[in-house]
Amino acid sequence: MKELSVTETPLQRKMVRFAQFIGLLVLGSSVAIIVFGLFLGMTLKELFITAVAASVATIPEGLPIVVTVTMAIGITRMARRNAIMRKLSAVETLGSTTIICSDKTGTLTKNEMTVKAVYDGQHGFEVTGSGYDPEGEILHDWEPTDEESLKGLRAMLRIGLLCNESRIVQEEGQFRIDGDPTEGALIVSAMKGGLEPGEEKKTYPQVGMIPFESDRGFMATLHKHNGGGVIFLKGAPEKVLDMCKDLPSGEALDRTKVEKTAERFAEDGLRVLAMAYKEVGESSVVGKFSHDHLGNDLVFAGLQGMIDPPRPEAIKAIEGCKQAGIRVAMITGDHAVTASAIGKMIGLKENKSPAITGKEMEEINDDELFARVQETSVYARVSPQHKLRIVQQYMRHGEVVAVTGDGVNDAPALKAAHIGAAMGKTGTDVAREAADMVITDDNFASIFHAVEEGRIVFDNIRKVTLFLIPTGFAAILSILISMFLEIPIPYVAAQLLWINLVTNGLQDVALAFEPGEKDIIKRKPRNPKEGIMSRLMVERSILVGIIIAAGVIYNFYSALSENISLEHARTIAMTTMVLFQFFQAWNSRSEMQSIFRMNPLSNPFLFYSMIAAFLAQIAVIYVPALQWIFRTEALTAIEWVKIAVVAITVIVAVEIEKAVRRRASAKI
Repeated sequence: MKELSVTETPLQRKMVRFAQFIGLLVLGSSVAIIVFGLFLGMTLKELFITAVAASVATIPEGLPIVVTVTMAIGITRMARRNAIMRKLSAVETLGSTTIICSDKTGTLTKNEMTVKAVYDGQHGFEVTGSGYDPEGEILHDWEPTDEESLKGLRAMLRIGLLCNESRIVQEEGQFRIDGDPTEGALIVSAMKGGLEPGEEKKTYPQVGMIPFESDRGFMATLHKHNGGGVIFLKGAPEKVLDMCKDLPSGEALDRTKVEKTAERFAEDGLRVLAMAYKEVGESSVVGKFSHDHLGNDLVFAGLQGMIDPPRPEAIKAIEGCKQAGIRVAMITGDHAVTASAIGKMIGLKENKSPAITGKEMEEINDDELFARVQETSVYARVSPQHKLRIVQQYMRHGEVVAVTGDGVNDAPALKAAHIGAAMGKTGTDVAREAADMVITDDNFASIFHAVEEGRIVFDNIRKVTLFLIPTGFAAILSILISMFLEIPIPYVAAQLLWINLVTNGLQDVALAFEPGEKDIIKRKPRNPKEGIMSRLMVERSILVGIIIAAGVIYNFYSALSENISLEHARTIAMTTMVLFQFFQAWNSRSEMQSIFRMNPLSNPFLFYSMIAAFLAQIAVIYVPALQWIFRTEALTAIEWVKIAVVAITVIVAVEIEKAVRRRASAKI
């Protein structure tokens, strides 16, 4: 098998580009401070210390920590919603998902197969009852079936019962399947037809088996009976019919009639399996059972059509995906007509495009498949190799792909996709090892909820960035403005470090705990090419940075004009910067929503972190030992009022900008 490289997540690529941008910005700013300072006659030592402090203040070194914390919080939230993340970096990638390629059975459906219709080669019958409780009966035209008809049906039902690796278990009055649900449904239909599993296995002891494989499309077993043997075979109708010649009555098989019946079953959303048998001599039951025993002269016994009803929560989740701008594609091994019928039930066939089958995929190249996948929502009779090709073509379109799988052969597709989701109940260890996440309840709705949490993660990373970048930009800008005005720099190095490491360090982590905005799942998926900083964030960062820098310089210059000490003026400048950061933290809780419409206690971590940061700032200003370390002096009540009035302008400015953007967005 071709080697598959591990796909780099969108967040990893964005963080690399963002780090490069910040590095160049800080380097350029530091060089500008030193060159400009030397031009003004400042000492190289003083400029070097200032440049280093400004660099520390500008670099959002807390961002990697916050990204990790944010994703860890997302993992915890996802676990509560039945999605276990195996890779931390994959948390955010879920929020970027543009298409989900999902299995059908057990994920979009309940995985509770029930046979609803049977066909003996000549007549159709209805099967009553539901689930795995064998209570029910087989009717013809909704009337009880006569014993003669049942006798013929039992030959077909016996094949489903014995060509089988599962069993029915009754515990505390409840029936459940130990094994595959499809095989369980066949056992139940046989019991409704009057067959007793234990007695049948004694009468037809199994001596050989050819297990089911998706490429083969059928399963066969060899049994001893009446001094000889009999082969029982079940599988996809087209595969079984290729090996059949006659009906039990000895009449020639009318393949067209059988195919029309199978198609009619499929149109009703039933999964159809065909049954066949072949009597063999005593010599055939000695030695290894192989394909050579089968041939193409089997007797066609009939069809069984079963339904696996869609999960109501999956239908709702698919509707949610549509609102979120996320496509859903169903990939199944079922017949194309059955798959299309189920797709219509769960809302996947709105584009009217026909299902693509595995056979069609074998006949077209990757470029032709590339052209068709964007218009296709249902893939039928698909093998694991086909699934990998589908995923790769979606990725060629630039989609961020999540794919589900449970089998060993699904591992390549799980590995190749941006997000591989293995099933927790029915998934194999190999599938879980290859996947990025495990869905513990095998439910598509859990994948949808995980996507929602992934969006919250990236949204919170952006909120932290929107808090850190403008304040860092403001620190550099205020230093450059003071140098241009030929006044002292408004902070000493220790004060810049205090602002960056203590007050910033509490609030940026707190923003990681934002619960998520109400409309987050209704937004369209982000452009995978868009970086951490969107155009809105860049524009707002510049606006906020200018306001904060201007406010700090205004208060600092005003203090110097009143002939107070330089240390006192710098205390005012530092405190102004701290309060600006408090208000900018509130601004950063939403890119568009007004902070006055947000519950201040919906994120208690932010509320209490701001109280802690404010108390720390009070200590720096009024505790003598800290005054000496940070070169601060006590502030008066009037000075506190002036600082607060200036700092609150950042809320006013951002609220006005948000209102303008909301109005412009409403007009589009």
